[in-house]
Amino acid sequence: MTATSDTEAQALSGQRRPWYASVAPRVFWPSAVIILAFVIASVVAPDAMNEALATIQEKVIGTFSWYYMLLVSLFVIFSLWIGLSHYGDIKLGPDEDEPEFGLKSWFAMLFAAGMGIGLVFWGVAEPLNHYAGIPNRATGITQDEEGAQGALVQTFLHWGLHPWAIYVVVGVAIAYVIHRKKRPVSIRYALEPLIGKRVHGWLGDVIDIAAVVGTLFGIATSLGFGVIQIGAGLDFLDVVSEPSDLMYVVLIGAITGLALFSVVTGVKRGIKWLSNINMVLAGLMMLAVLALGPTLFIFKDLVQSIGDYFQNLLRMSFNTTAFEGADGNSWQGWWTTFYWGWWISWAPFVGVFIARISRGRTVREFVAGVLLVPTAVTTLWFTVFGGTALYRELFGEGGLVGTDETGAATVDTEASLFGMLDGLPGGALLSVGALILIVLFFVTSSDSGSLVVDMLASGGNPEPPKWSRVFWCLLGGAVAIALLLAGGLDPIKTVAILIALPFSVVMIGMCVATWKAFRVERQSMLRVQRQLQRERLTEHVTNSLIDEGLVDPADKSGPDTEKVVTKS
Repeated sequence: MTATSDTEAQALSGQRRPWYASVAPRVFWPSAVIILAFVIASVVAPDAMNEALATIQEKVIGTFSWYYMLLVSLFVIFSLWIGLSHYGDIKLGPDEDEPEFGLKSWFAMLFAAGMGIGLVFWGVAEPLNHYAGIPNRATGITQDEEGAQGALVQTFLHWGLHPWAIYVVVGVAIAYVIHRKKRPVSIRYALEPLIGKRVHGWLGDVIDIAAVVGTLFGIATSLGFGVIQIGAGLDFLDVVSEPSDLMYVVLIGAITGLALFSVVTGVKRGIKWLSNINMVLAGLMMLAVLALGPTLFIFKDLVQSIGDYFQNLLRMSFNTTAFEGADGNSWQGWWTTFYWGWWISWAPFVGVFIARISRGRTVREFVAGVLLVPTAVTTLWFTVFGGTALYRELFGEGGLVGTDETGAATVDTEASLFGMLDGLPGGALLSVGALILIVLFFVTSSDSGSLVVDMLASGGNPEPPKWSRVFWCLLGGAVAIALLLAGGLDPIKTVAILIALPFSVVMIGMCVATWKAFRVERQSMLRVQRQLQRERLTEHVTNSLIDEGLVDPADKSGPDTEKVVTKS
């Protein structure tokens, strides 16, 4: 019996359950203990934790970077295949269902949950870092016009089809089982076609625990980026003299408080409203930069960069920098392997959240909405923000890429967005708008992530209790604080890469399970279609024989026993 049926049975009996019985204990408590242990260790011994994470990161990247590169590229192929094949006709819900949310709200929620803070943080910073050759030039990108183009295209790889394909793999598997097969909102049931009844035992518990822990650390990674950028923005605007750890802790606490208000109101109110506001503000910010920046250059660069992206997509997708030695490993850990790990660690959260809001859509609509539309928007976003910054470096006053005492190029990653905005008319006002946008994306990621984690930890309940939503929201803020105290961006990146490794195995199982479930579904649909065709053919033949006067219309025995009328 599933957790959902247990809950319903108790509700029908009229018995009031104690507060702690509203969760799935074999998932909730082990997950909470693992996360709290990490938080305590990071606060008590931050230096030792940072050193341990760095050592593990070196081993994982050196051994598994090729695996991440191959796997995520295969996810792109899998996503396109299920969307373009006959499996695309399968509806994620009963056949008569209509989509629960309109296209605008649906897209706003999946986009805000999937990449909000990351887009704002890296929109200017990543193209500049590639252009400057940070941490090295293992990919061959140079600091000139050709290198600027390569920097933008490399950024497209990290934010385009590949990350959204990761979300498709998890999202479509979960959406199918919860909406079509009426299973609880849980990662384990996406693997039911593969592992059968074992989803109800310890194996299913381990899968959900990995999803909860991975999700919370993935969210904390983004929250860490967000709060560091908020501190840099406040410093840039002279609100504070220099961001400190204490200020970061206060900021995380304040914004987590805002997220608490949103998460207790649920998906249809707080999260939906915030997501729509986010998208409007992000759109206005992008249009402002497009209008005030080098507009003609941006449009030309957009067309050119899209062509270069597709022209080099296959090569970049499988580029493991194998011949670059230590530099190659360093670059992968700094960029592509980190990104693939980050997206995979986010996949349970974003996948469950997108599945939750995608009831009534077909697989083809799901793939198109989750894979293609966000890729187009992120391409435009990075061209506008990153292209404006690169134009300034190449043809304007520069100043966004500096040098250190050794002559190596440097980029102020956290403050690069504000530096770019400052060079535009009304830069101070735009910087304030950027800060507001970061805060709202921060809140959206925190509240939607907390809701998803609580669903998983509550046995798949789509409307988990408010007390546990608050618990996971606060714990997410605590993990973000712990990662920052352990050393800032480096441990944040490391944890994302490490957490992704075990969950990537779960995702492989999801692909196989989804294929098996879709194949059975398709065969069932074909049987129904053939039966309908036979019935229609029989009806057509019978009517034709009646019209010809060869069959007595009063005889209801069927075409196999029809009586032929003898003509005079």
